[in-house]
Amino acid sequence: MVCLVLMFAVLTIEYVYGSRLPPLPMKDGCHVVSPEVMIFRVEGEAIILSFPTFMRVLKVRNIAPPTAKYLIHKDNGTEGVAYYGEGRVQQHDKQLWFLPAHASDSGKYICTYRNESYCVTGSIMLHVYESSYVDMEKLSYPVSATVGENLPLKCPSLSDFNKTDRLIQWHKDSSPTPLQLRRPGSLRQQKGDLMIPAVKQTDAGVYTCQLRVLINNQQYKVSRSILLRVQGLDPAITTTVPDLSTTSNPGLISSTSSSYSSVHTPIIQPPVIVSPLNGTIFESLHGSGLELFCNVLTECQIAGSTVVTWLVNGQSVESSYLDGRALQGGRRVTKVSGGCQIELKLIVVAITEEDVETELKCVTQNQGGRQEVVAQLRLEDPTFTWLVVAAVAVSCFLTVVLVFIYALFKPKRNTKMDYFLARQNSTF
Repeated sequence: MVCLVLMFAVLTIEYVYGSRLPPLPMKDGCHVVSPEVMIFRVEGEAIILSFPTFMRVLKVRNIAPPTAKYLIHKDNGTEGVAYYGEGRVQQHDKQLWFLPAHASDSGKYICTYRNESYCVTGSIMLHVYESSYVDMEKLSYPVSATVGENLPLKCPSLSDFNKTDRLIQWHKDSSPTPLQLRRPGSLRQQKGDLMIPAVKQTDAGVYTCQLRVLINNQQYKVSRSILLRVQGLDPAITTTVPDLSTTSNPGLISSTSSSYSSVHTPIIQPPVIVSPLNGTIFESLHGSGLELFCNVLTECQIAGSTVVTWLVNGQSVESSYLDGRALQGGRRVTKVSGGCQIELKLIVVAITEEDVETELKCVTQNQGGRQEVVAQLRLEDPTFTWLVVAAVAVSCFLTVVLVFIYALFKPKRNTKMDYFLARQNSTF
């Protein structure tokens, strides 16, 4: 019996250690991976659709071999038609190329890996806008900066294209003339990035980086837009003016007889990060998504100029290794007791081993000061939870075994003696 119990415990622990990853949900007979971050583009440009989250899940779970074949199709309610050949839309291994894209290409695209016993799908939403109806809020990558900050602007999401730094041109606010980047002390370009020294309020606006890529011996246009918001006030030049009203002779001003007028400005309190606390650890199961919130308390009259942003290992989300797998947004301001609370959300699509010990920093700043808190990502270890479940299961099993043993070896009562004594005490 002890051997049976030990065998049961071993099997339970083996099951626990072999089930570290949560099972993927299923739909129509296929396992489904969480959707990719939506893509917004303009028609007439080259677009390459890839599925980084889907491929990462397959790699982490060791599902598909390196030589695996994939099928990408547009979701029309049916299986769809594969994009092979040399048409305008072509599938190249794990990617879908639009050469160039049309507004009619907007929709949901599904990538499927299938073998004899397994099927996994991933999806991505593509929005292609007509050039004359561009929604800049959706097309632009939002970036926030503070007055006086030295800001590098990186042309985002170009890793799928071969490029050289000299091909990138920067424009501002839809101007057809490229920015002048060689004037001393002004904007400059460094390895393709646009460097803005000592950011001012006049630097706010929409920046567009454009380049020409060569695909199949034909040139295509690729562009990205960045919406820069600048928080804070430009430093003002102040002067002290003597107050001559107390002197009888305006021509005679002495240090003892003259007074100076002063302007009293209200004291602005620095913002306070309510949550997360410094040193907070965010845990999630491998492959699961995670939503993080930074809540900042500040005065309502300066809530609009208070900067709140997330940094990943000291870099902006767009410039970090999490770009394409994390999305910052959803800023919300609400009135609370004692002021206004600003909430900024950070969404991480899927947590992997690469994210272990990643430093996440929430930074807030206004005219009154600056505060930051540091948090970390960590993979949740399901072993402890499953060991508790295993211990409870073993305890229940032992209880059932003990009850069975007691019932099996319980001493039987002498029914014949009871019957004889009953007959003796009976009256006929």
